[in-house]
Amino acid sequence: MVAPLRDAAAGKTAPASAQVAAGDKVNILLVDDQPARLLTYESILSELGHNLVSARSGSEALERLMAEEFAVVLLDVNMPGMDGFEVAAMIHEHPRFERTPIIFITGVHINELDRLRGYTLGAVDYVSIPVVPAILRTKVAVLVELYCQRRELQRLNRSLTEANARLAEAHSTLQAEKTRELEELNAALREANRNKDEFLAMLAHELRNPLASIHNAVQLMRNPQLPAAQQDWARDMIERQLGHLTRLIDDLLDVARITRGKINLSREPVPLATLVARAVETVQPLLSRQRHDLVVDVAGEALFIDGDPTRLIQIVGNILSNAVKYTHPGGRIELSAGSRDEHVEIRVRDNGIGIDPGLIPTVFNLFAQASRNEAGNQAGLGIGLALVKRLVELHGGQVEAHSDGLGKGSEFTVKLPRLARALESDIAASANGASANGAPPGADSPADAATAGSAAAAASAHQRRILVADDNRDALESLAQLLQLAGHEVYQAADGLEALAVASESRPELVMLDIGMPGLDGYEVARRIRAELWGRSMMLVAVTGWGQDADRRRSREAGFDSHWVKPLDAQKLAALLSVLEPQQSERVALAATLPRGDAA
Repeated sequence: MVAPLRDAAAGKTAPASAQVAAGDKVNILLVDDQPARLLTYESILSELGHNLVSARSGSEALERLMAEEFAVVLLDVNMPGMDGFEVAAMIHEHPRFERTPIIFITGVHINELDRLRGYTLGAVDYVSIPVVPAILRTKVAVLVELYCQRRELQRLNRSLTEANARLAEAHSTLQAEKTRELEELNAALREANRNKDEFLAMLAHELRNPLASIHNAVQLMRNPQLPAAQQDWARDMIERQLGHLTRLIDDLLDVARITRGKINLSREPVPLATLVARAVETVQPLLSRQRHDLVVDVAGEALFIDGDPTRLIQIVGNILSNAVKYTHPGGRIELSAGSRDEHVEIRVRDNGIGIDPGLIPTVFNLFAQASRNEAGNQAGLGIGLALVKRLVELHGGQVEAHSDGLGKGSEFTVKLPRLARALESDIAASANGASANGAPPGADSPADAATAGSAAAAASAHQRRILVADDNRDALESLAQLLQLAGHEVYQAADGLEALAVASESRPELVMLDIGMPGLDGYEVARRIRAELWGRSMMLVAVTGWGQDADRRRSREAGFDSHWVKPLDAQKLAALLSVLEPQQSERVALAATLPRGDAA
């Protein structure tokens, strides 16, 4: 009994494609105990161009099969020892060769039972001796082609399986990434929602505090027996809280403008010393209330920054305000400013509550703020430093924060591009020339001072005819009373149509229009006034809560001379009235002599 077909190494089944992946040629096994017939088969099949391997017995054939992969086996039926049927049976019992096609070659007549037995054992065909070369070559070629196609199909199946595996892995990776991104997005949304809720809560707090103070002051002022000193205190407190609310709203609007890229800088050479002085002025009331000691050290040389003076003052003022808020009463704040290479460097250091090192990277984020427990009532909205960073970057500079930890104070450093030294020298020389003429650097010239004084005197000496239009009754009445107390003749209108009718009838010198009025809005009222001959010389001023660049542009296009954002305080009113020069008053007076027409 012959042992079952096994691999020579470790008795394991060899892989099906181990010997056929190197090229397009395949192996054909020729099994016959007669050398002459083997030579005949080789001669007939050599034209196919494949590798022909010979074996002279069944055992040798099995050894060849274990060593190599074969596309077809030509097997002699009548061999001594182990005949072809036995060899075929052992070949097809092995999983590696169960599909290997076998062509039986026989030189004796075989009956149908023999043929059936051969087919049962895996034979695909019979060839009788003498062999017809063309028939044998064709049969073998067909089986080789089928083998090659089967091998290619296996290769394609493996490629497809590998591609599917890679696709599944890529899909799994993509799904994992998408899941992670979705989780991160959800976490970010939850954090943003939490920040929004905290911001709205803090905004309500920041709004209610001054509103509560104003409400209390109004209640005090209702008392007719309130002493004059307390009346003055209440008025001052209302003005102070109103200023706080105005700054709060301005900061929020600035954040929105910067976020949308709507801020334009009005650049000019700004003296460093002047910038520091103006910034200190903005926080002086806070410093006094907190009893802080402020030490200022500014370089003696004339240094200039090419920037927007209002925004530069806002930068330094916000940093100083931050130091004031987060330093316990009676603290020390140091401000130093000077040159560093081609930059102007401004440092603000305090001995306040400090910053957790882990929070340093986030201090300039919008709505970032210290713990309420640490900051007490001074936490704010968390927009001051965010504004600082964005405004500094708009100027081409950079800002950094540093702290040694909680309770160890903080230091903020602003670096801004310094104006070219040659330009600094020219500006300094011009300033020295002005000083030699008796005017301090930065002061108005005598002529300017005289002109300003004359304008102020004219403003106070001349009674003006003024139309105030606003659909908010309180805003209308309060502004009208302020103007009347200043000695002006004031007309009132509660909507756009009434404003147009009153302007046509009274011919005022100055028309102060709210924008968002019912009927006709302020823009349309201004356009209709400008369309009338009598309205071309009037001064039109928009007094509104809308202060975006687009709002100001629409005001100019509608014919307004100026655009003022509420609230309009006494100083703004005085400045506004001072620009009504006598010549304009005369033109308006001349227009007043024109026949009264239909305002519509």
